Amino acid sequence: MNEEYDVIVLGTGLTECILSGIMSVKGKKVLHMDRNNFYGAESASITPLDELYKRFSLPGKPPESMGKGRDWNVDLIPKFLMSNGQLARMLLITSVTRYLDFKVVMGSFVYKNGNIYKVPSTETEALATKLLGLFEKRRFKKFLGFVANMDVNDPKTLDGVDPQKTTMRELYSKFSLGPDVMDFTGHALALYGTDDYIDRPCIETINRIKLYSESLARYGQSPYLYPMYGLGELPQGFARLSAIYGGTYMLNKPIEEIIMEDGKVVGVKSDGEIARCKQLICDPSYVPERVTKVGQVIRVICILSHPIANTNNSNSCQIIIPQNQVNRKHDIYVCMISFAHNVAAEGKYIAIASTSVETNDPEQEIKPALDLLMPIDQKFVSIADQYEPTDPGTESQIFVSRSYDATTHFESTCDDIKNIYNRMTGTEFNFAEMERHKKDTFGDAAE
Repeated sequence: MNEEYDVIVLGTGLTECILSGIMSVKGKKVLHMDRNNFYGAESASITPLDELYKRFSLPGKPPESMGKGRDWNVDLIPKFLMSNGQLARMLLITSVTRYLDFKVVMGSFVYKNGNIYKVPSTETEALATKLLGLFEKRRFKKFLGFVANMDVNDPKTLDGVDPQKTTMRELYSKFSLGPDVMDFTGHALALYGTDDYIDRPCIETINRIKLYSESLARYGQSPYLYPMYGLGELPQGFARLSAIYGGTYMLNKPIEEIIMEDGKVVGVKSDGEIARCKQLICDPSYVPERVTKVGQVIRVICILSHPIANTNNSNSCQIIIPQNQVNRKHDIYVCMISFAHNVAAEGKYIAIASTSVETNDPEQEIKPALDLLMPIDQKFVSIADQYEPTDPGTESQIFVSRSYDATTHFESTCDDIKNIYNRMTGTEFNFAEMERHKKDTFGDAAE
């Protein structure tokens, strides 16, 4: 412990574990500590089920109808991976995929007027969907064709649109798309959580729709992937990567003090010992004086004994409730996984609803999602403050991650990782730099 490190990382959330993996691959000497005795911090998967009951202060033990406690791995923060998204690329380039198995999520749905519908994302599906009227379908099909063919370097594909100047509102108008189509295009395809995008350059939304379509094209069914045994496997995979490159891990380490000299971090004190460092990465809980509260997220974990109605009996799915459908500013999300992913007892399903809090009655805000899940065997409600750093950390060399948001994918988390990397190194994030050159075919022994 009484050693000099290039980087010390506090907290084993996914953001921190990926950054410690990247820094280790880059040849930095990394010490990674967590005050908890488990990996994952806020983004952990909790097992056995008794632990979840304790964590949410529920009296008694889980009923016998819940099956074996060890069969459960319940995510605290519900998210899926876009199969062609940034996290999937990070997993592939670092070969962390070899420690994990994934399943394709079976369906992606969107809420309209109290019902849920499969999200149409190809021209064929656009013509078949019950979400739209006949004329809307044709216009939407044309729009999807334009998006699929658009190439910013080929003026012929632009049809008079300036990708950097034409707003998304103007593009919708060009194709005569009405509010309903705008709703599910912006929220269920481009995966925006609010309508702030609508007056921004259309290229941003087009790229997000392309990501959705490319992700869908990889495996069919939906654009999302989910790891067997829960999301807690992701930080552990990157922690293993860091260890192969010489990273040191310590769980159950109380952090007594972050030591500063002349406004810069120089070390961390734990159990009376001091580890020195040049840079520090941590989640907001380790430096409350360096973060500011920017909102709250409500998450409701629901245990079910049935698949969600009108999802074709899917054993996994995502449902997005666009904010306009329920007179809100932020979307409501539902992620559902099940015993098919080794995260629940046989015949059981876990649906997690989440949204950004807007009122003093968050449980009422999330009710439209819970209504889709009835009957619910047991629910666990959490309301978490969201934090972001008050400064970039370039002076202090303390780089703080943002709290996880309400969205059901990891794109915003990956943006934060790239942003921290840029602040730490002064260079743009480059996926190629993550490529690993050591093998660990025989256990964790590096070449």
